[in-house]
Amino acid sequence: MRASVLVRAGEVVVEERAEPPAPAGDVLVRVSSVGVCGSDVHYYREGRIGDFVVEAPLVLGHEASGVIEAVGAGVDAGRVGERVSIEPQRPAGFSPEVLAGRYNLDPGMEFFATPPVDGAFQELVSVPAHFAHPVPEAVSDDAAALMEPLSVGIAGARKAGVTVGDRVLIAGAGPIGLVLVQVARVFGASEIVVTDVSPERLSVAESMGATEVADARSADFAGQDRFTVFFDASGAAAAITAGLRALGPAGRAVLIGMGADEIPLPLALVQNKELTVTGTFRYANTWPTAIELVASGKVDLDALVSNHYGLDEVETALSTTQDAGVLKNMVTPNA
Repeated sequence: MRASVLVRAGEVVVEERAEPPAPAGDVLVRVSSVGVCGSDVHYYREGRIGDFVVEAPLVLGHEASGVIEAVGAGVDAGRVGERVSIEPQRPAGFSPEVLAGRYNLDPGMEFFATPPVDGAFQELVSVPAHFAHPVPEAVSDDAAALMEPLSVGIAGARKAGVTVGDRVLIAGAGPIGLVLVQVARVFGASEIVVTDVSPERLSVAESMGATEVADARSADFAGQDRFTVFFDASGAAAAITAGLRALGPAGRAVLIGMGADEIPLPLALVQNKELTVTGTFRYANTWPTAIELVASGKVDLDALVSNHYGLDEVETALSTTQDAGVLKNMVTPNA
């Protein structure tokens, strides 16, 4: 099979590799569509994200869909030909986190496109059968792949406890911010305000259900006690501080965006208002909800898609994510 391989920061090549097997409990999936994530871009540009360092050739891509081509022992052979959305993780075993349902925090987790585990910018991948989630025909290949960033949004909304009547502030109108808009709307938020520096992205946020948008460079909600929930999907320290200052008493903040390893925290504000400040690490038990939201038309993922690229064009897909008008580049390994 063909695979697009990051050999070092800034250099991607296409290689011929042996097809992966389908061990017991796994399914072999022919990959249809893969979204380009910000983490892929970090690895491509810098060769690392925090403690995760690319020390050997690595296949990027973890937002994936495909068709089951073969099954391993113990898996129903009737699943061959099934269209699936791939949950790109493999817990190591039965750690306390796995047993508690927080398998995303399993210390032995193997996650697609996280060194040294290869991802989905290749023609075939092997995944645990229970993490190959069937999708209905009404869901496109791209949308099936983008269940992954939608799952990030669902996990964040659950972490924040978003419910009917919440007033939500979202910093960042990239793909995660835009799925957060849609998820917050579905979960019952009465007010959804989005900040960003891009007028184009703010316009998309409005089309997806934001009740108000504002330029992050001039917006100032501090001291208004207006919001009950704040999501950071930007990773910008200034946006995080501004978001915390916009929360009312007992407000909940969930930090999702990738930014600096450390930022200043307005501790007196957190204490005096009894704010809850937390983060999310991927997701757990989100795919059934994600598929239902998309299949029912409550969430639109196809609207995020900007461009499609083949395996020979992965470097372009990675290097153009910040171009004007680009929300989500998709790679189609078998096109």
